[in-house]
Amino acid sequence: MWNSEPTTTATTTHRQHHHHQQQQNGNSTSSGGQPAAKQLGMTSAISLAEPRPEDLQRTGELRGSLEPYNVFESQDELNHRMEILAKLNTLVKQWVKEISVSKNMPEAAAEKLGGKIYTFGSYRLGVHHKGADIDALCVAPRNIERTDYFQSFFEVLKKQPEVTECRSVEEAFVPVIKMNFDGIEIDLLFARLSLKEIPDDFDLRDDNLLKNLDPRSVRSLNGCRVTDEILALVPNIENFRLALRTIKLWAKKHGIYSNSLGYFGGVTWAMLVARTCQLYPNAAAATLVHKFFLVFSRWKWPNPVLLKHPDNVNLRFPVWDPRVNASDRYHLMPIITPAYPQQNSTFNVSESTKKVILTEFNRGMNITDEIMLGRVPWERLFEAPSFFYRYRHFIVLLVNSQTADDHLEWCGLVESKVRLLIGNLERNAHIALAHVNPKCFEFKKGQSANSSQNNSGNEDDPKQTQQQQTNNQANAAASTVTSSPFCSMWFIGLEFERSDNLNIDLTESIQNFTEHVIMHGVNIKMLKEGMTIDARHVKRKQLSLYLDADFLKRERKSMENHNNFNNTLLANRKRLSTELSQSQDPLPGQQQQQQQSSAGSNRGRESGAKVHRLSESLNEETSNTSSDLGAVSPTTPTATQMQAPNFKAVTAATAAGGGGKNGAADVVMDVSPEPEQKSHNNGNSTTTEVACS
Repeated sequence: MWNSEPTTTATTTHRQHHHHQQQQNGNSTSSGGQPAAKQLGMTSAISLAEPRPEDLQRTGELRGSLEPYNVFESQDELNHRMEILAKLNTLVKQWVKEISVSKNMPEAAAEKLGGKIYTFGSYRLGVHHKGADIDALCVAPRNIERTDYFQSFFEVLKKQPEVTECRSVEEAFVPVIKMNFDGIEIDLLFARLSLKEIPDDFDLRDDNLLKNLDPRSVRSLNGCRVTDEILALVPNIENFRLALRTIKLWAKKHGIYSNSLGYFGGVTWAMLVARTCQLYPNAAAATLVHKFFLVFSRWKWPNPVLLKHPDNVNLRFPVWDPRVNASDRYHLMPIITPAYPQQNSTFNVSESTKKVILTEFNRGMNITDEIMLGRVPWERLFEAPSFFYRYRHFIVLLVNSQTADDHLEWCGLVESKVRLLIGNLERNAHIALAHVNPKCFEFKKGQSANSSQNNSGNEDDPKQTQQQQTNNQANAAASTVTSSPFCSMWFIGLEFERSDNLNIDLTESIQNFTEHVIMHGVNIKMLKEGMTIDARHVKRKQLSLYLDADFLKRERKSMENHNNFNNTLLANRKRLSTELSQSQDPLPGQQQQQQQSSAGSNRGRESGAKVHRLSESLNEETSNTSSDLGAVSPTTPTATQMQAPNFKAVTAATAAGGGGKNGAADVVMDVSPEPEQKSHNNGNSTTTEVACS
């Protein structure tokens, strides 16, 4: 059955152990007569253990480590958000009344119609950070049309003195009005219910509300309904919130927080943390974070993650069900929303983004092992290895526009389509991984020159003359990147399959992507003069043309620190694994048994606690690596795995606005053996020739 949740080997072992403990302590529901604990989720809990003193200590340390990252708002800032929402709610009620009166409804009846603002997303979950936006929903009665909202209410909002940057996106998949209300960004959706009135205490979780609604209203309601279900399905909301704040910060720092680019979005991370809370309902937040990585680094994908059994509702809306929908069978990491109509929140995940996410899950598992042992602080969890020193070759997407408003729209469209380029690259048999960095970088002309300008004021100063020459070279290099006043960039790291005499042609993959984006821009009447998209192959040593030199130095230092820590971590795990095996395997013979009773007991007192801490994850790693991930070890990739072949340019005709259709470069990669030389590849280097036209 698609809705049955898998039970991993570690989960089974842990449940059996916990059940045995319950029987020993007389706490079994069958023998002790105690009422069964409330089950939240598809299965019973793995452990009902209460937090230990060290768990509470780790939780306090976790909360303190989050403070510098501005994940908590002050009471004044929270009150400011509540005031804004109260003003919006008043505006909605007044607008509904005025529109109804204009449609010849008696004023007394119009006064009772109501209308309300609901929130969802991070603000509704209570995990928003300082300066975060608010996702909200305007719910109106049946006499209010969608056109009224996007016309008259839009004009009402623009007239408010607190509102700036107000714009409507009526043709979006989920129509929305975006604005800045008194310093807070707000995305306001709209739903029209088939009800005469909307009372203030109205609950949106009733499935019958969806009857006779149009699909856009159902999609708009989905955010609120899912958020409310998540909060109702977790056993301890405060522990859930602190654990979710931690996981969201970790995901952002490690570059795997973006639904549109094929990673996980906010609601997905919330559902995964909620499932962890269901499996460990009494655990402290620090333990929940640790168990989060334990559970999902060993999850048997593509088995779905569900927070509850799907509702048996038939209102003819499409739901995720691979038994019925053939396309659902190809989803790689399905995580299903708990509210009807159930949907997969991760349908954008690709093979490459799945590999990246699993790598980060396993890295998080290793780090939290060390944290729970007291070896490293929580801050280490939020330090990620450098993206730009993880790969040697990149595809860089340059998105150009002439005005700020055009650029905002154009970048939004391109970002929503980048995952299509990842899919094109993945279909190339020679590409093992296409890793897109979710961060959008702004190209600033003359940045290097301005940042290092000499202000001595002496034009004859030799140092200043030399600096001026450097600045001129930097400006000349910048002009080869783009001539547009606004330019944003996305970088895709490439990892290639090891092979000699390899010829890679990416021209068609890139050209199909750029043509699709431009055609879509034409179809929705967005494309304007000066809007271009350019894709180029870039070596690591050429990144200084696109990125700030100081930033690249910090990235290099970050990668060195990560490698040093990773080496230390692997050594610690090897030593602890040895201690674990020694503590579990009795030595044969009476003399050795005596030795074990004397020396072994001392060793056990010294390291037994730490060995016990790590034993669960070590056993999990041994038992589930091949079954969960198909015999491919999910450990952090080594330097040899991550490095691609060396490149040398054969032909380099620029692609800026001229090469190929729509500015797409012809990229042909030819790999042939090269004499051995000292490099990062330990002598196993090959040469890739790139021809761009």
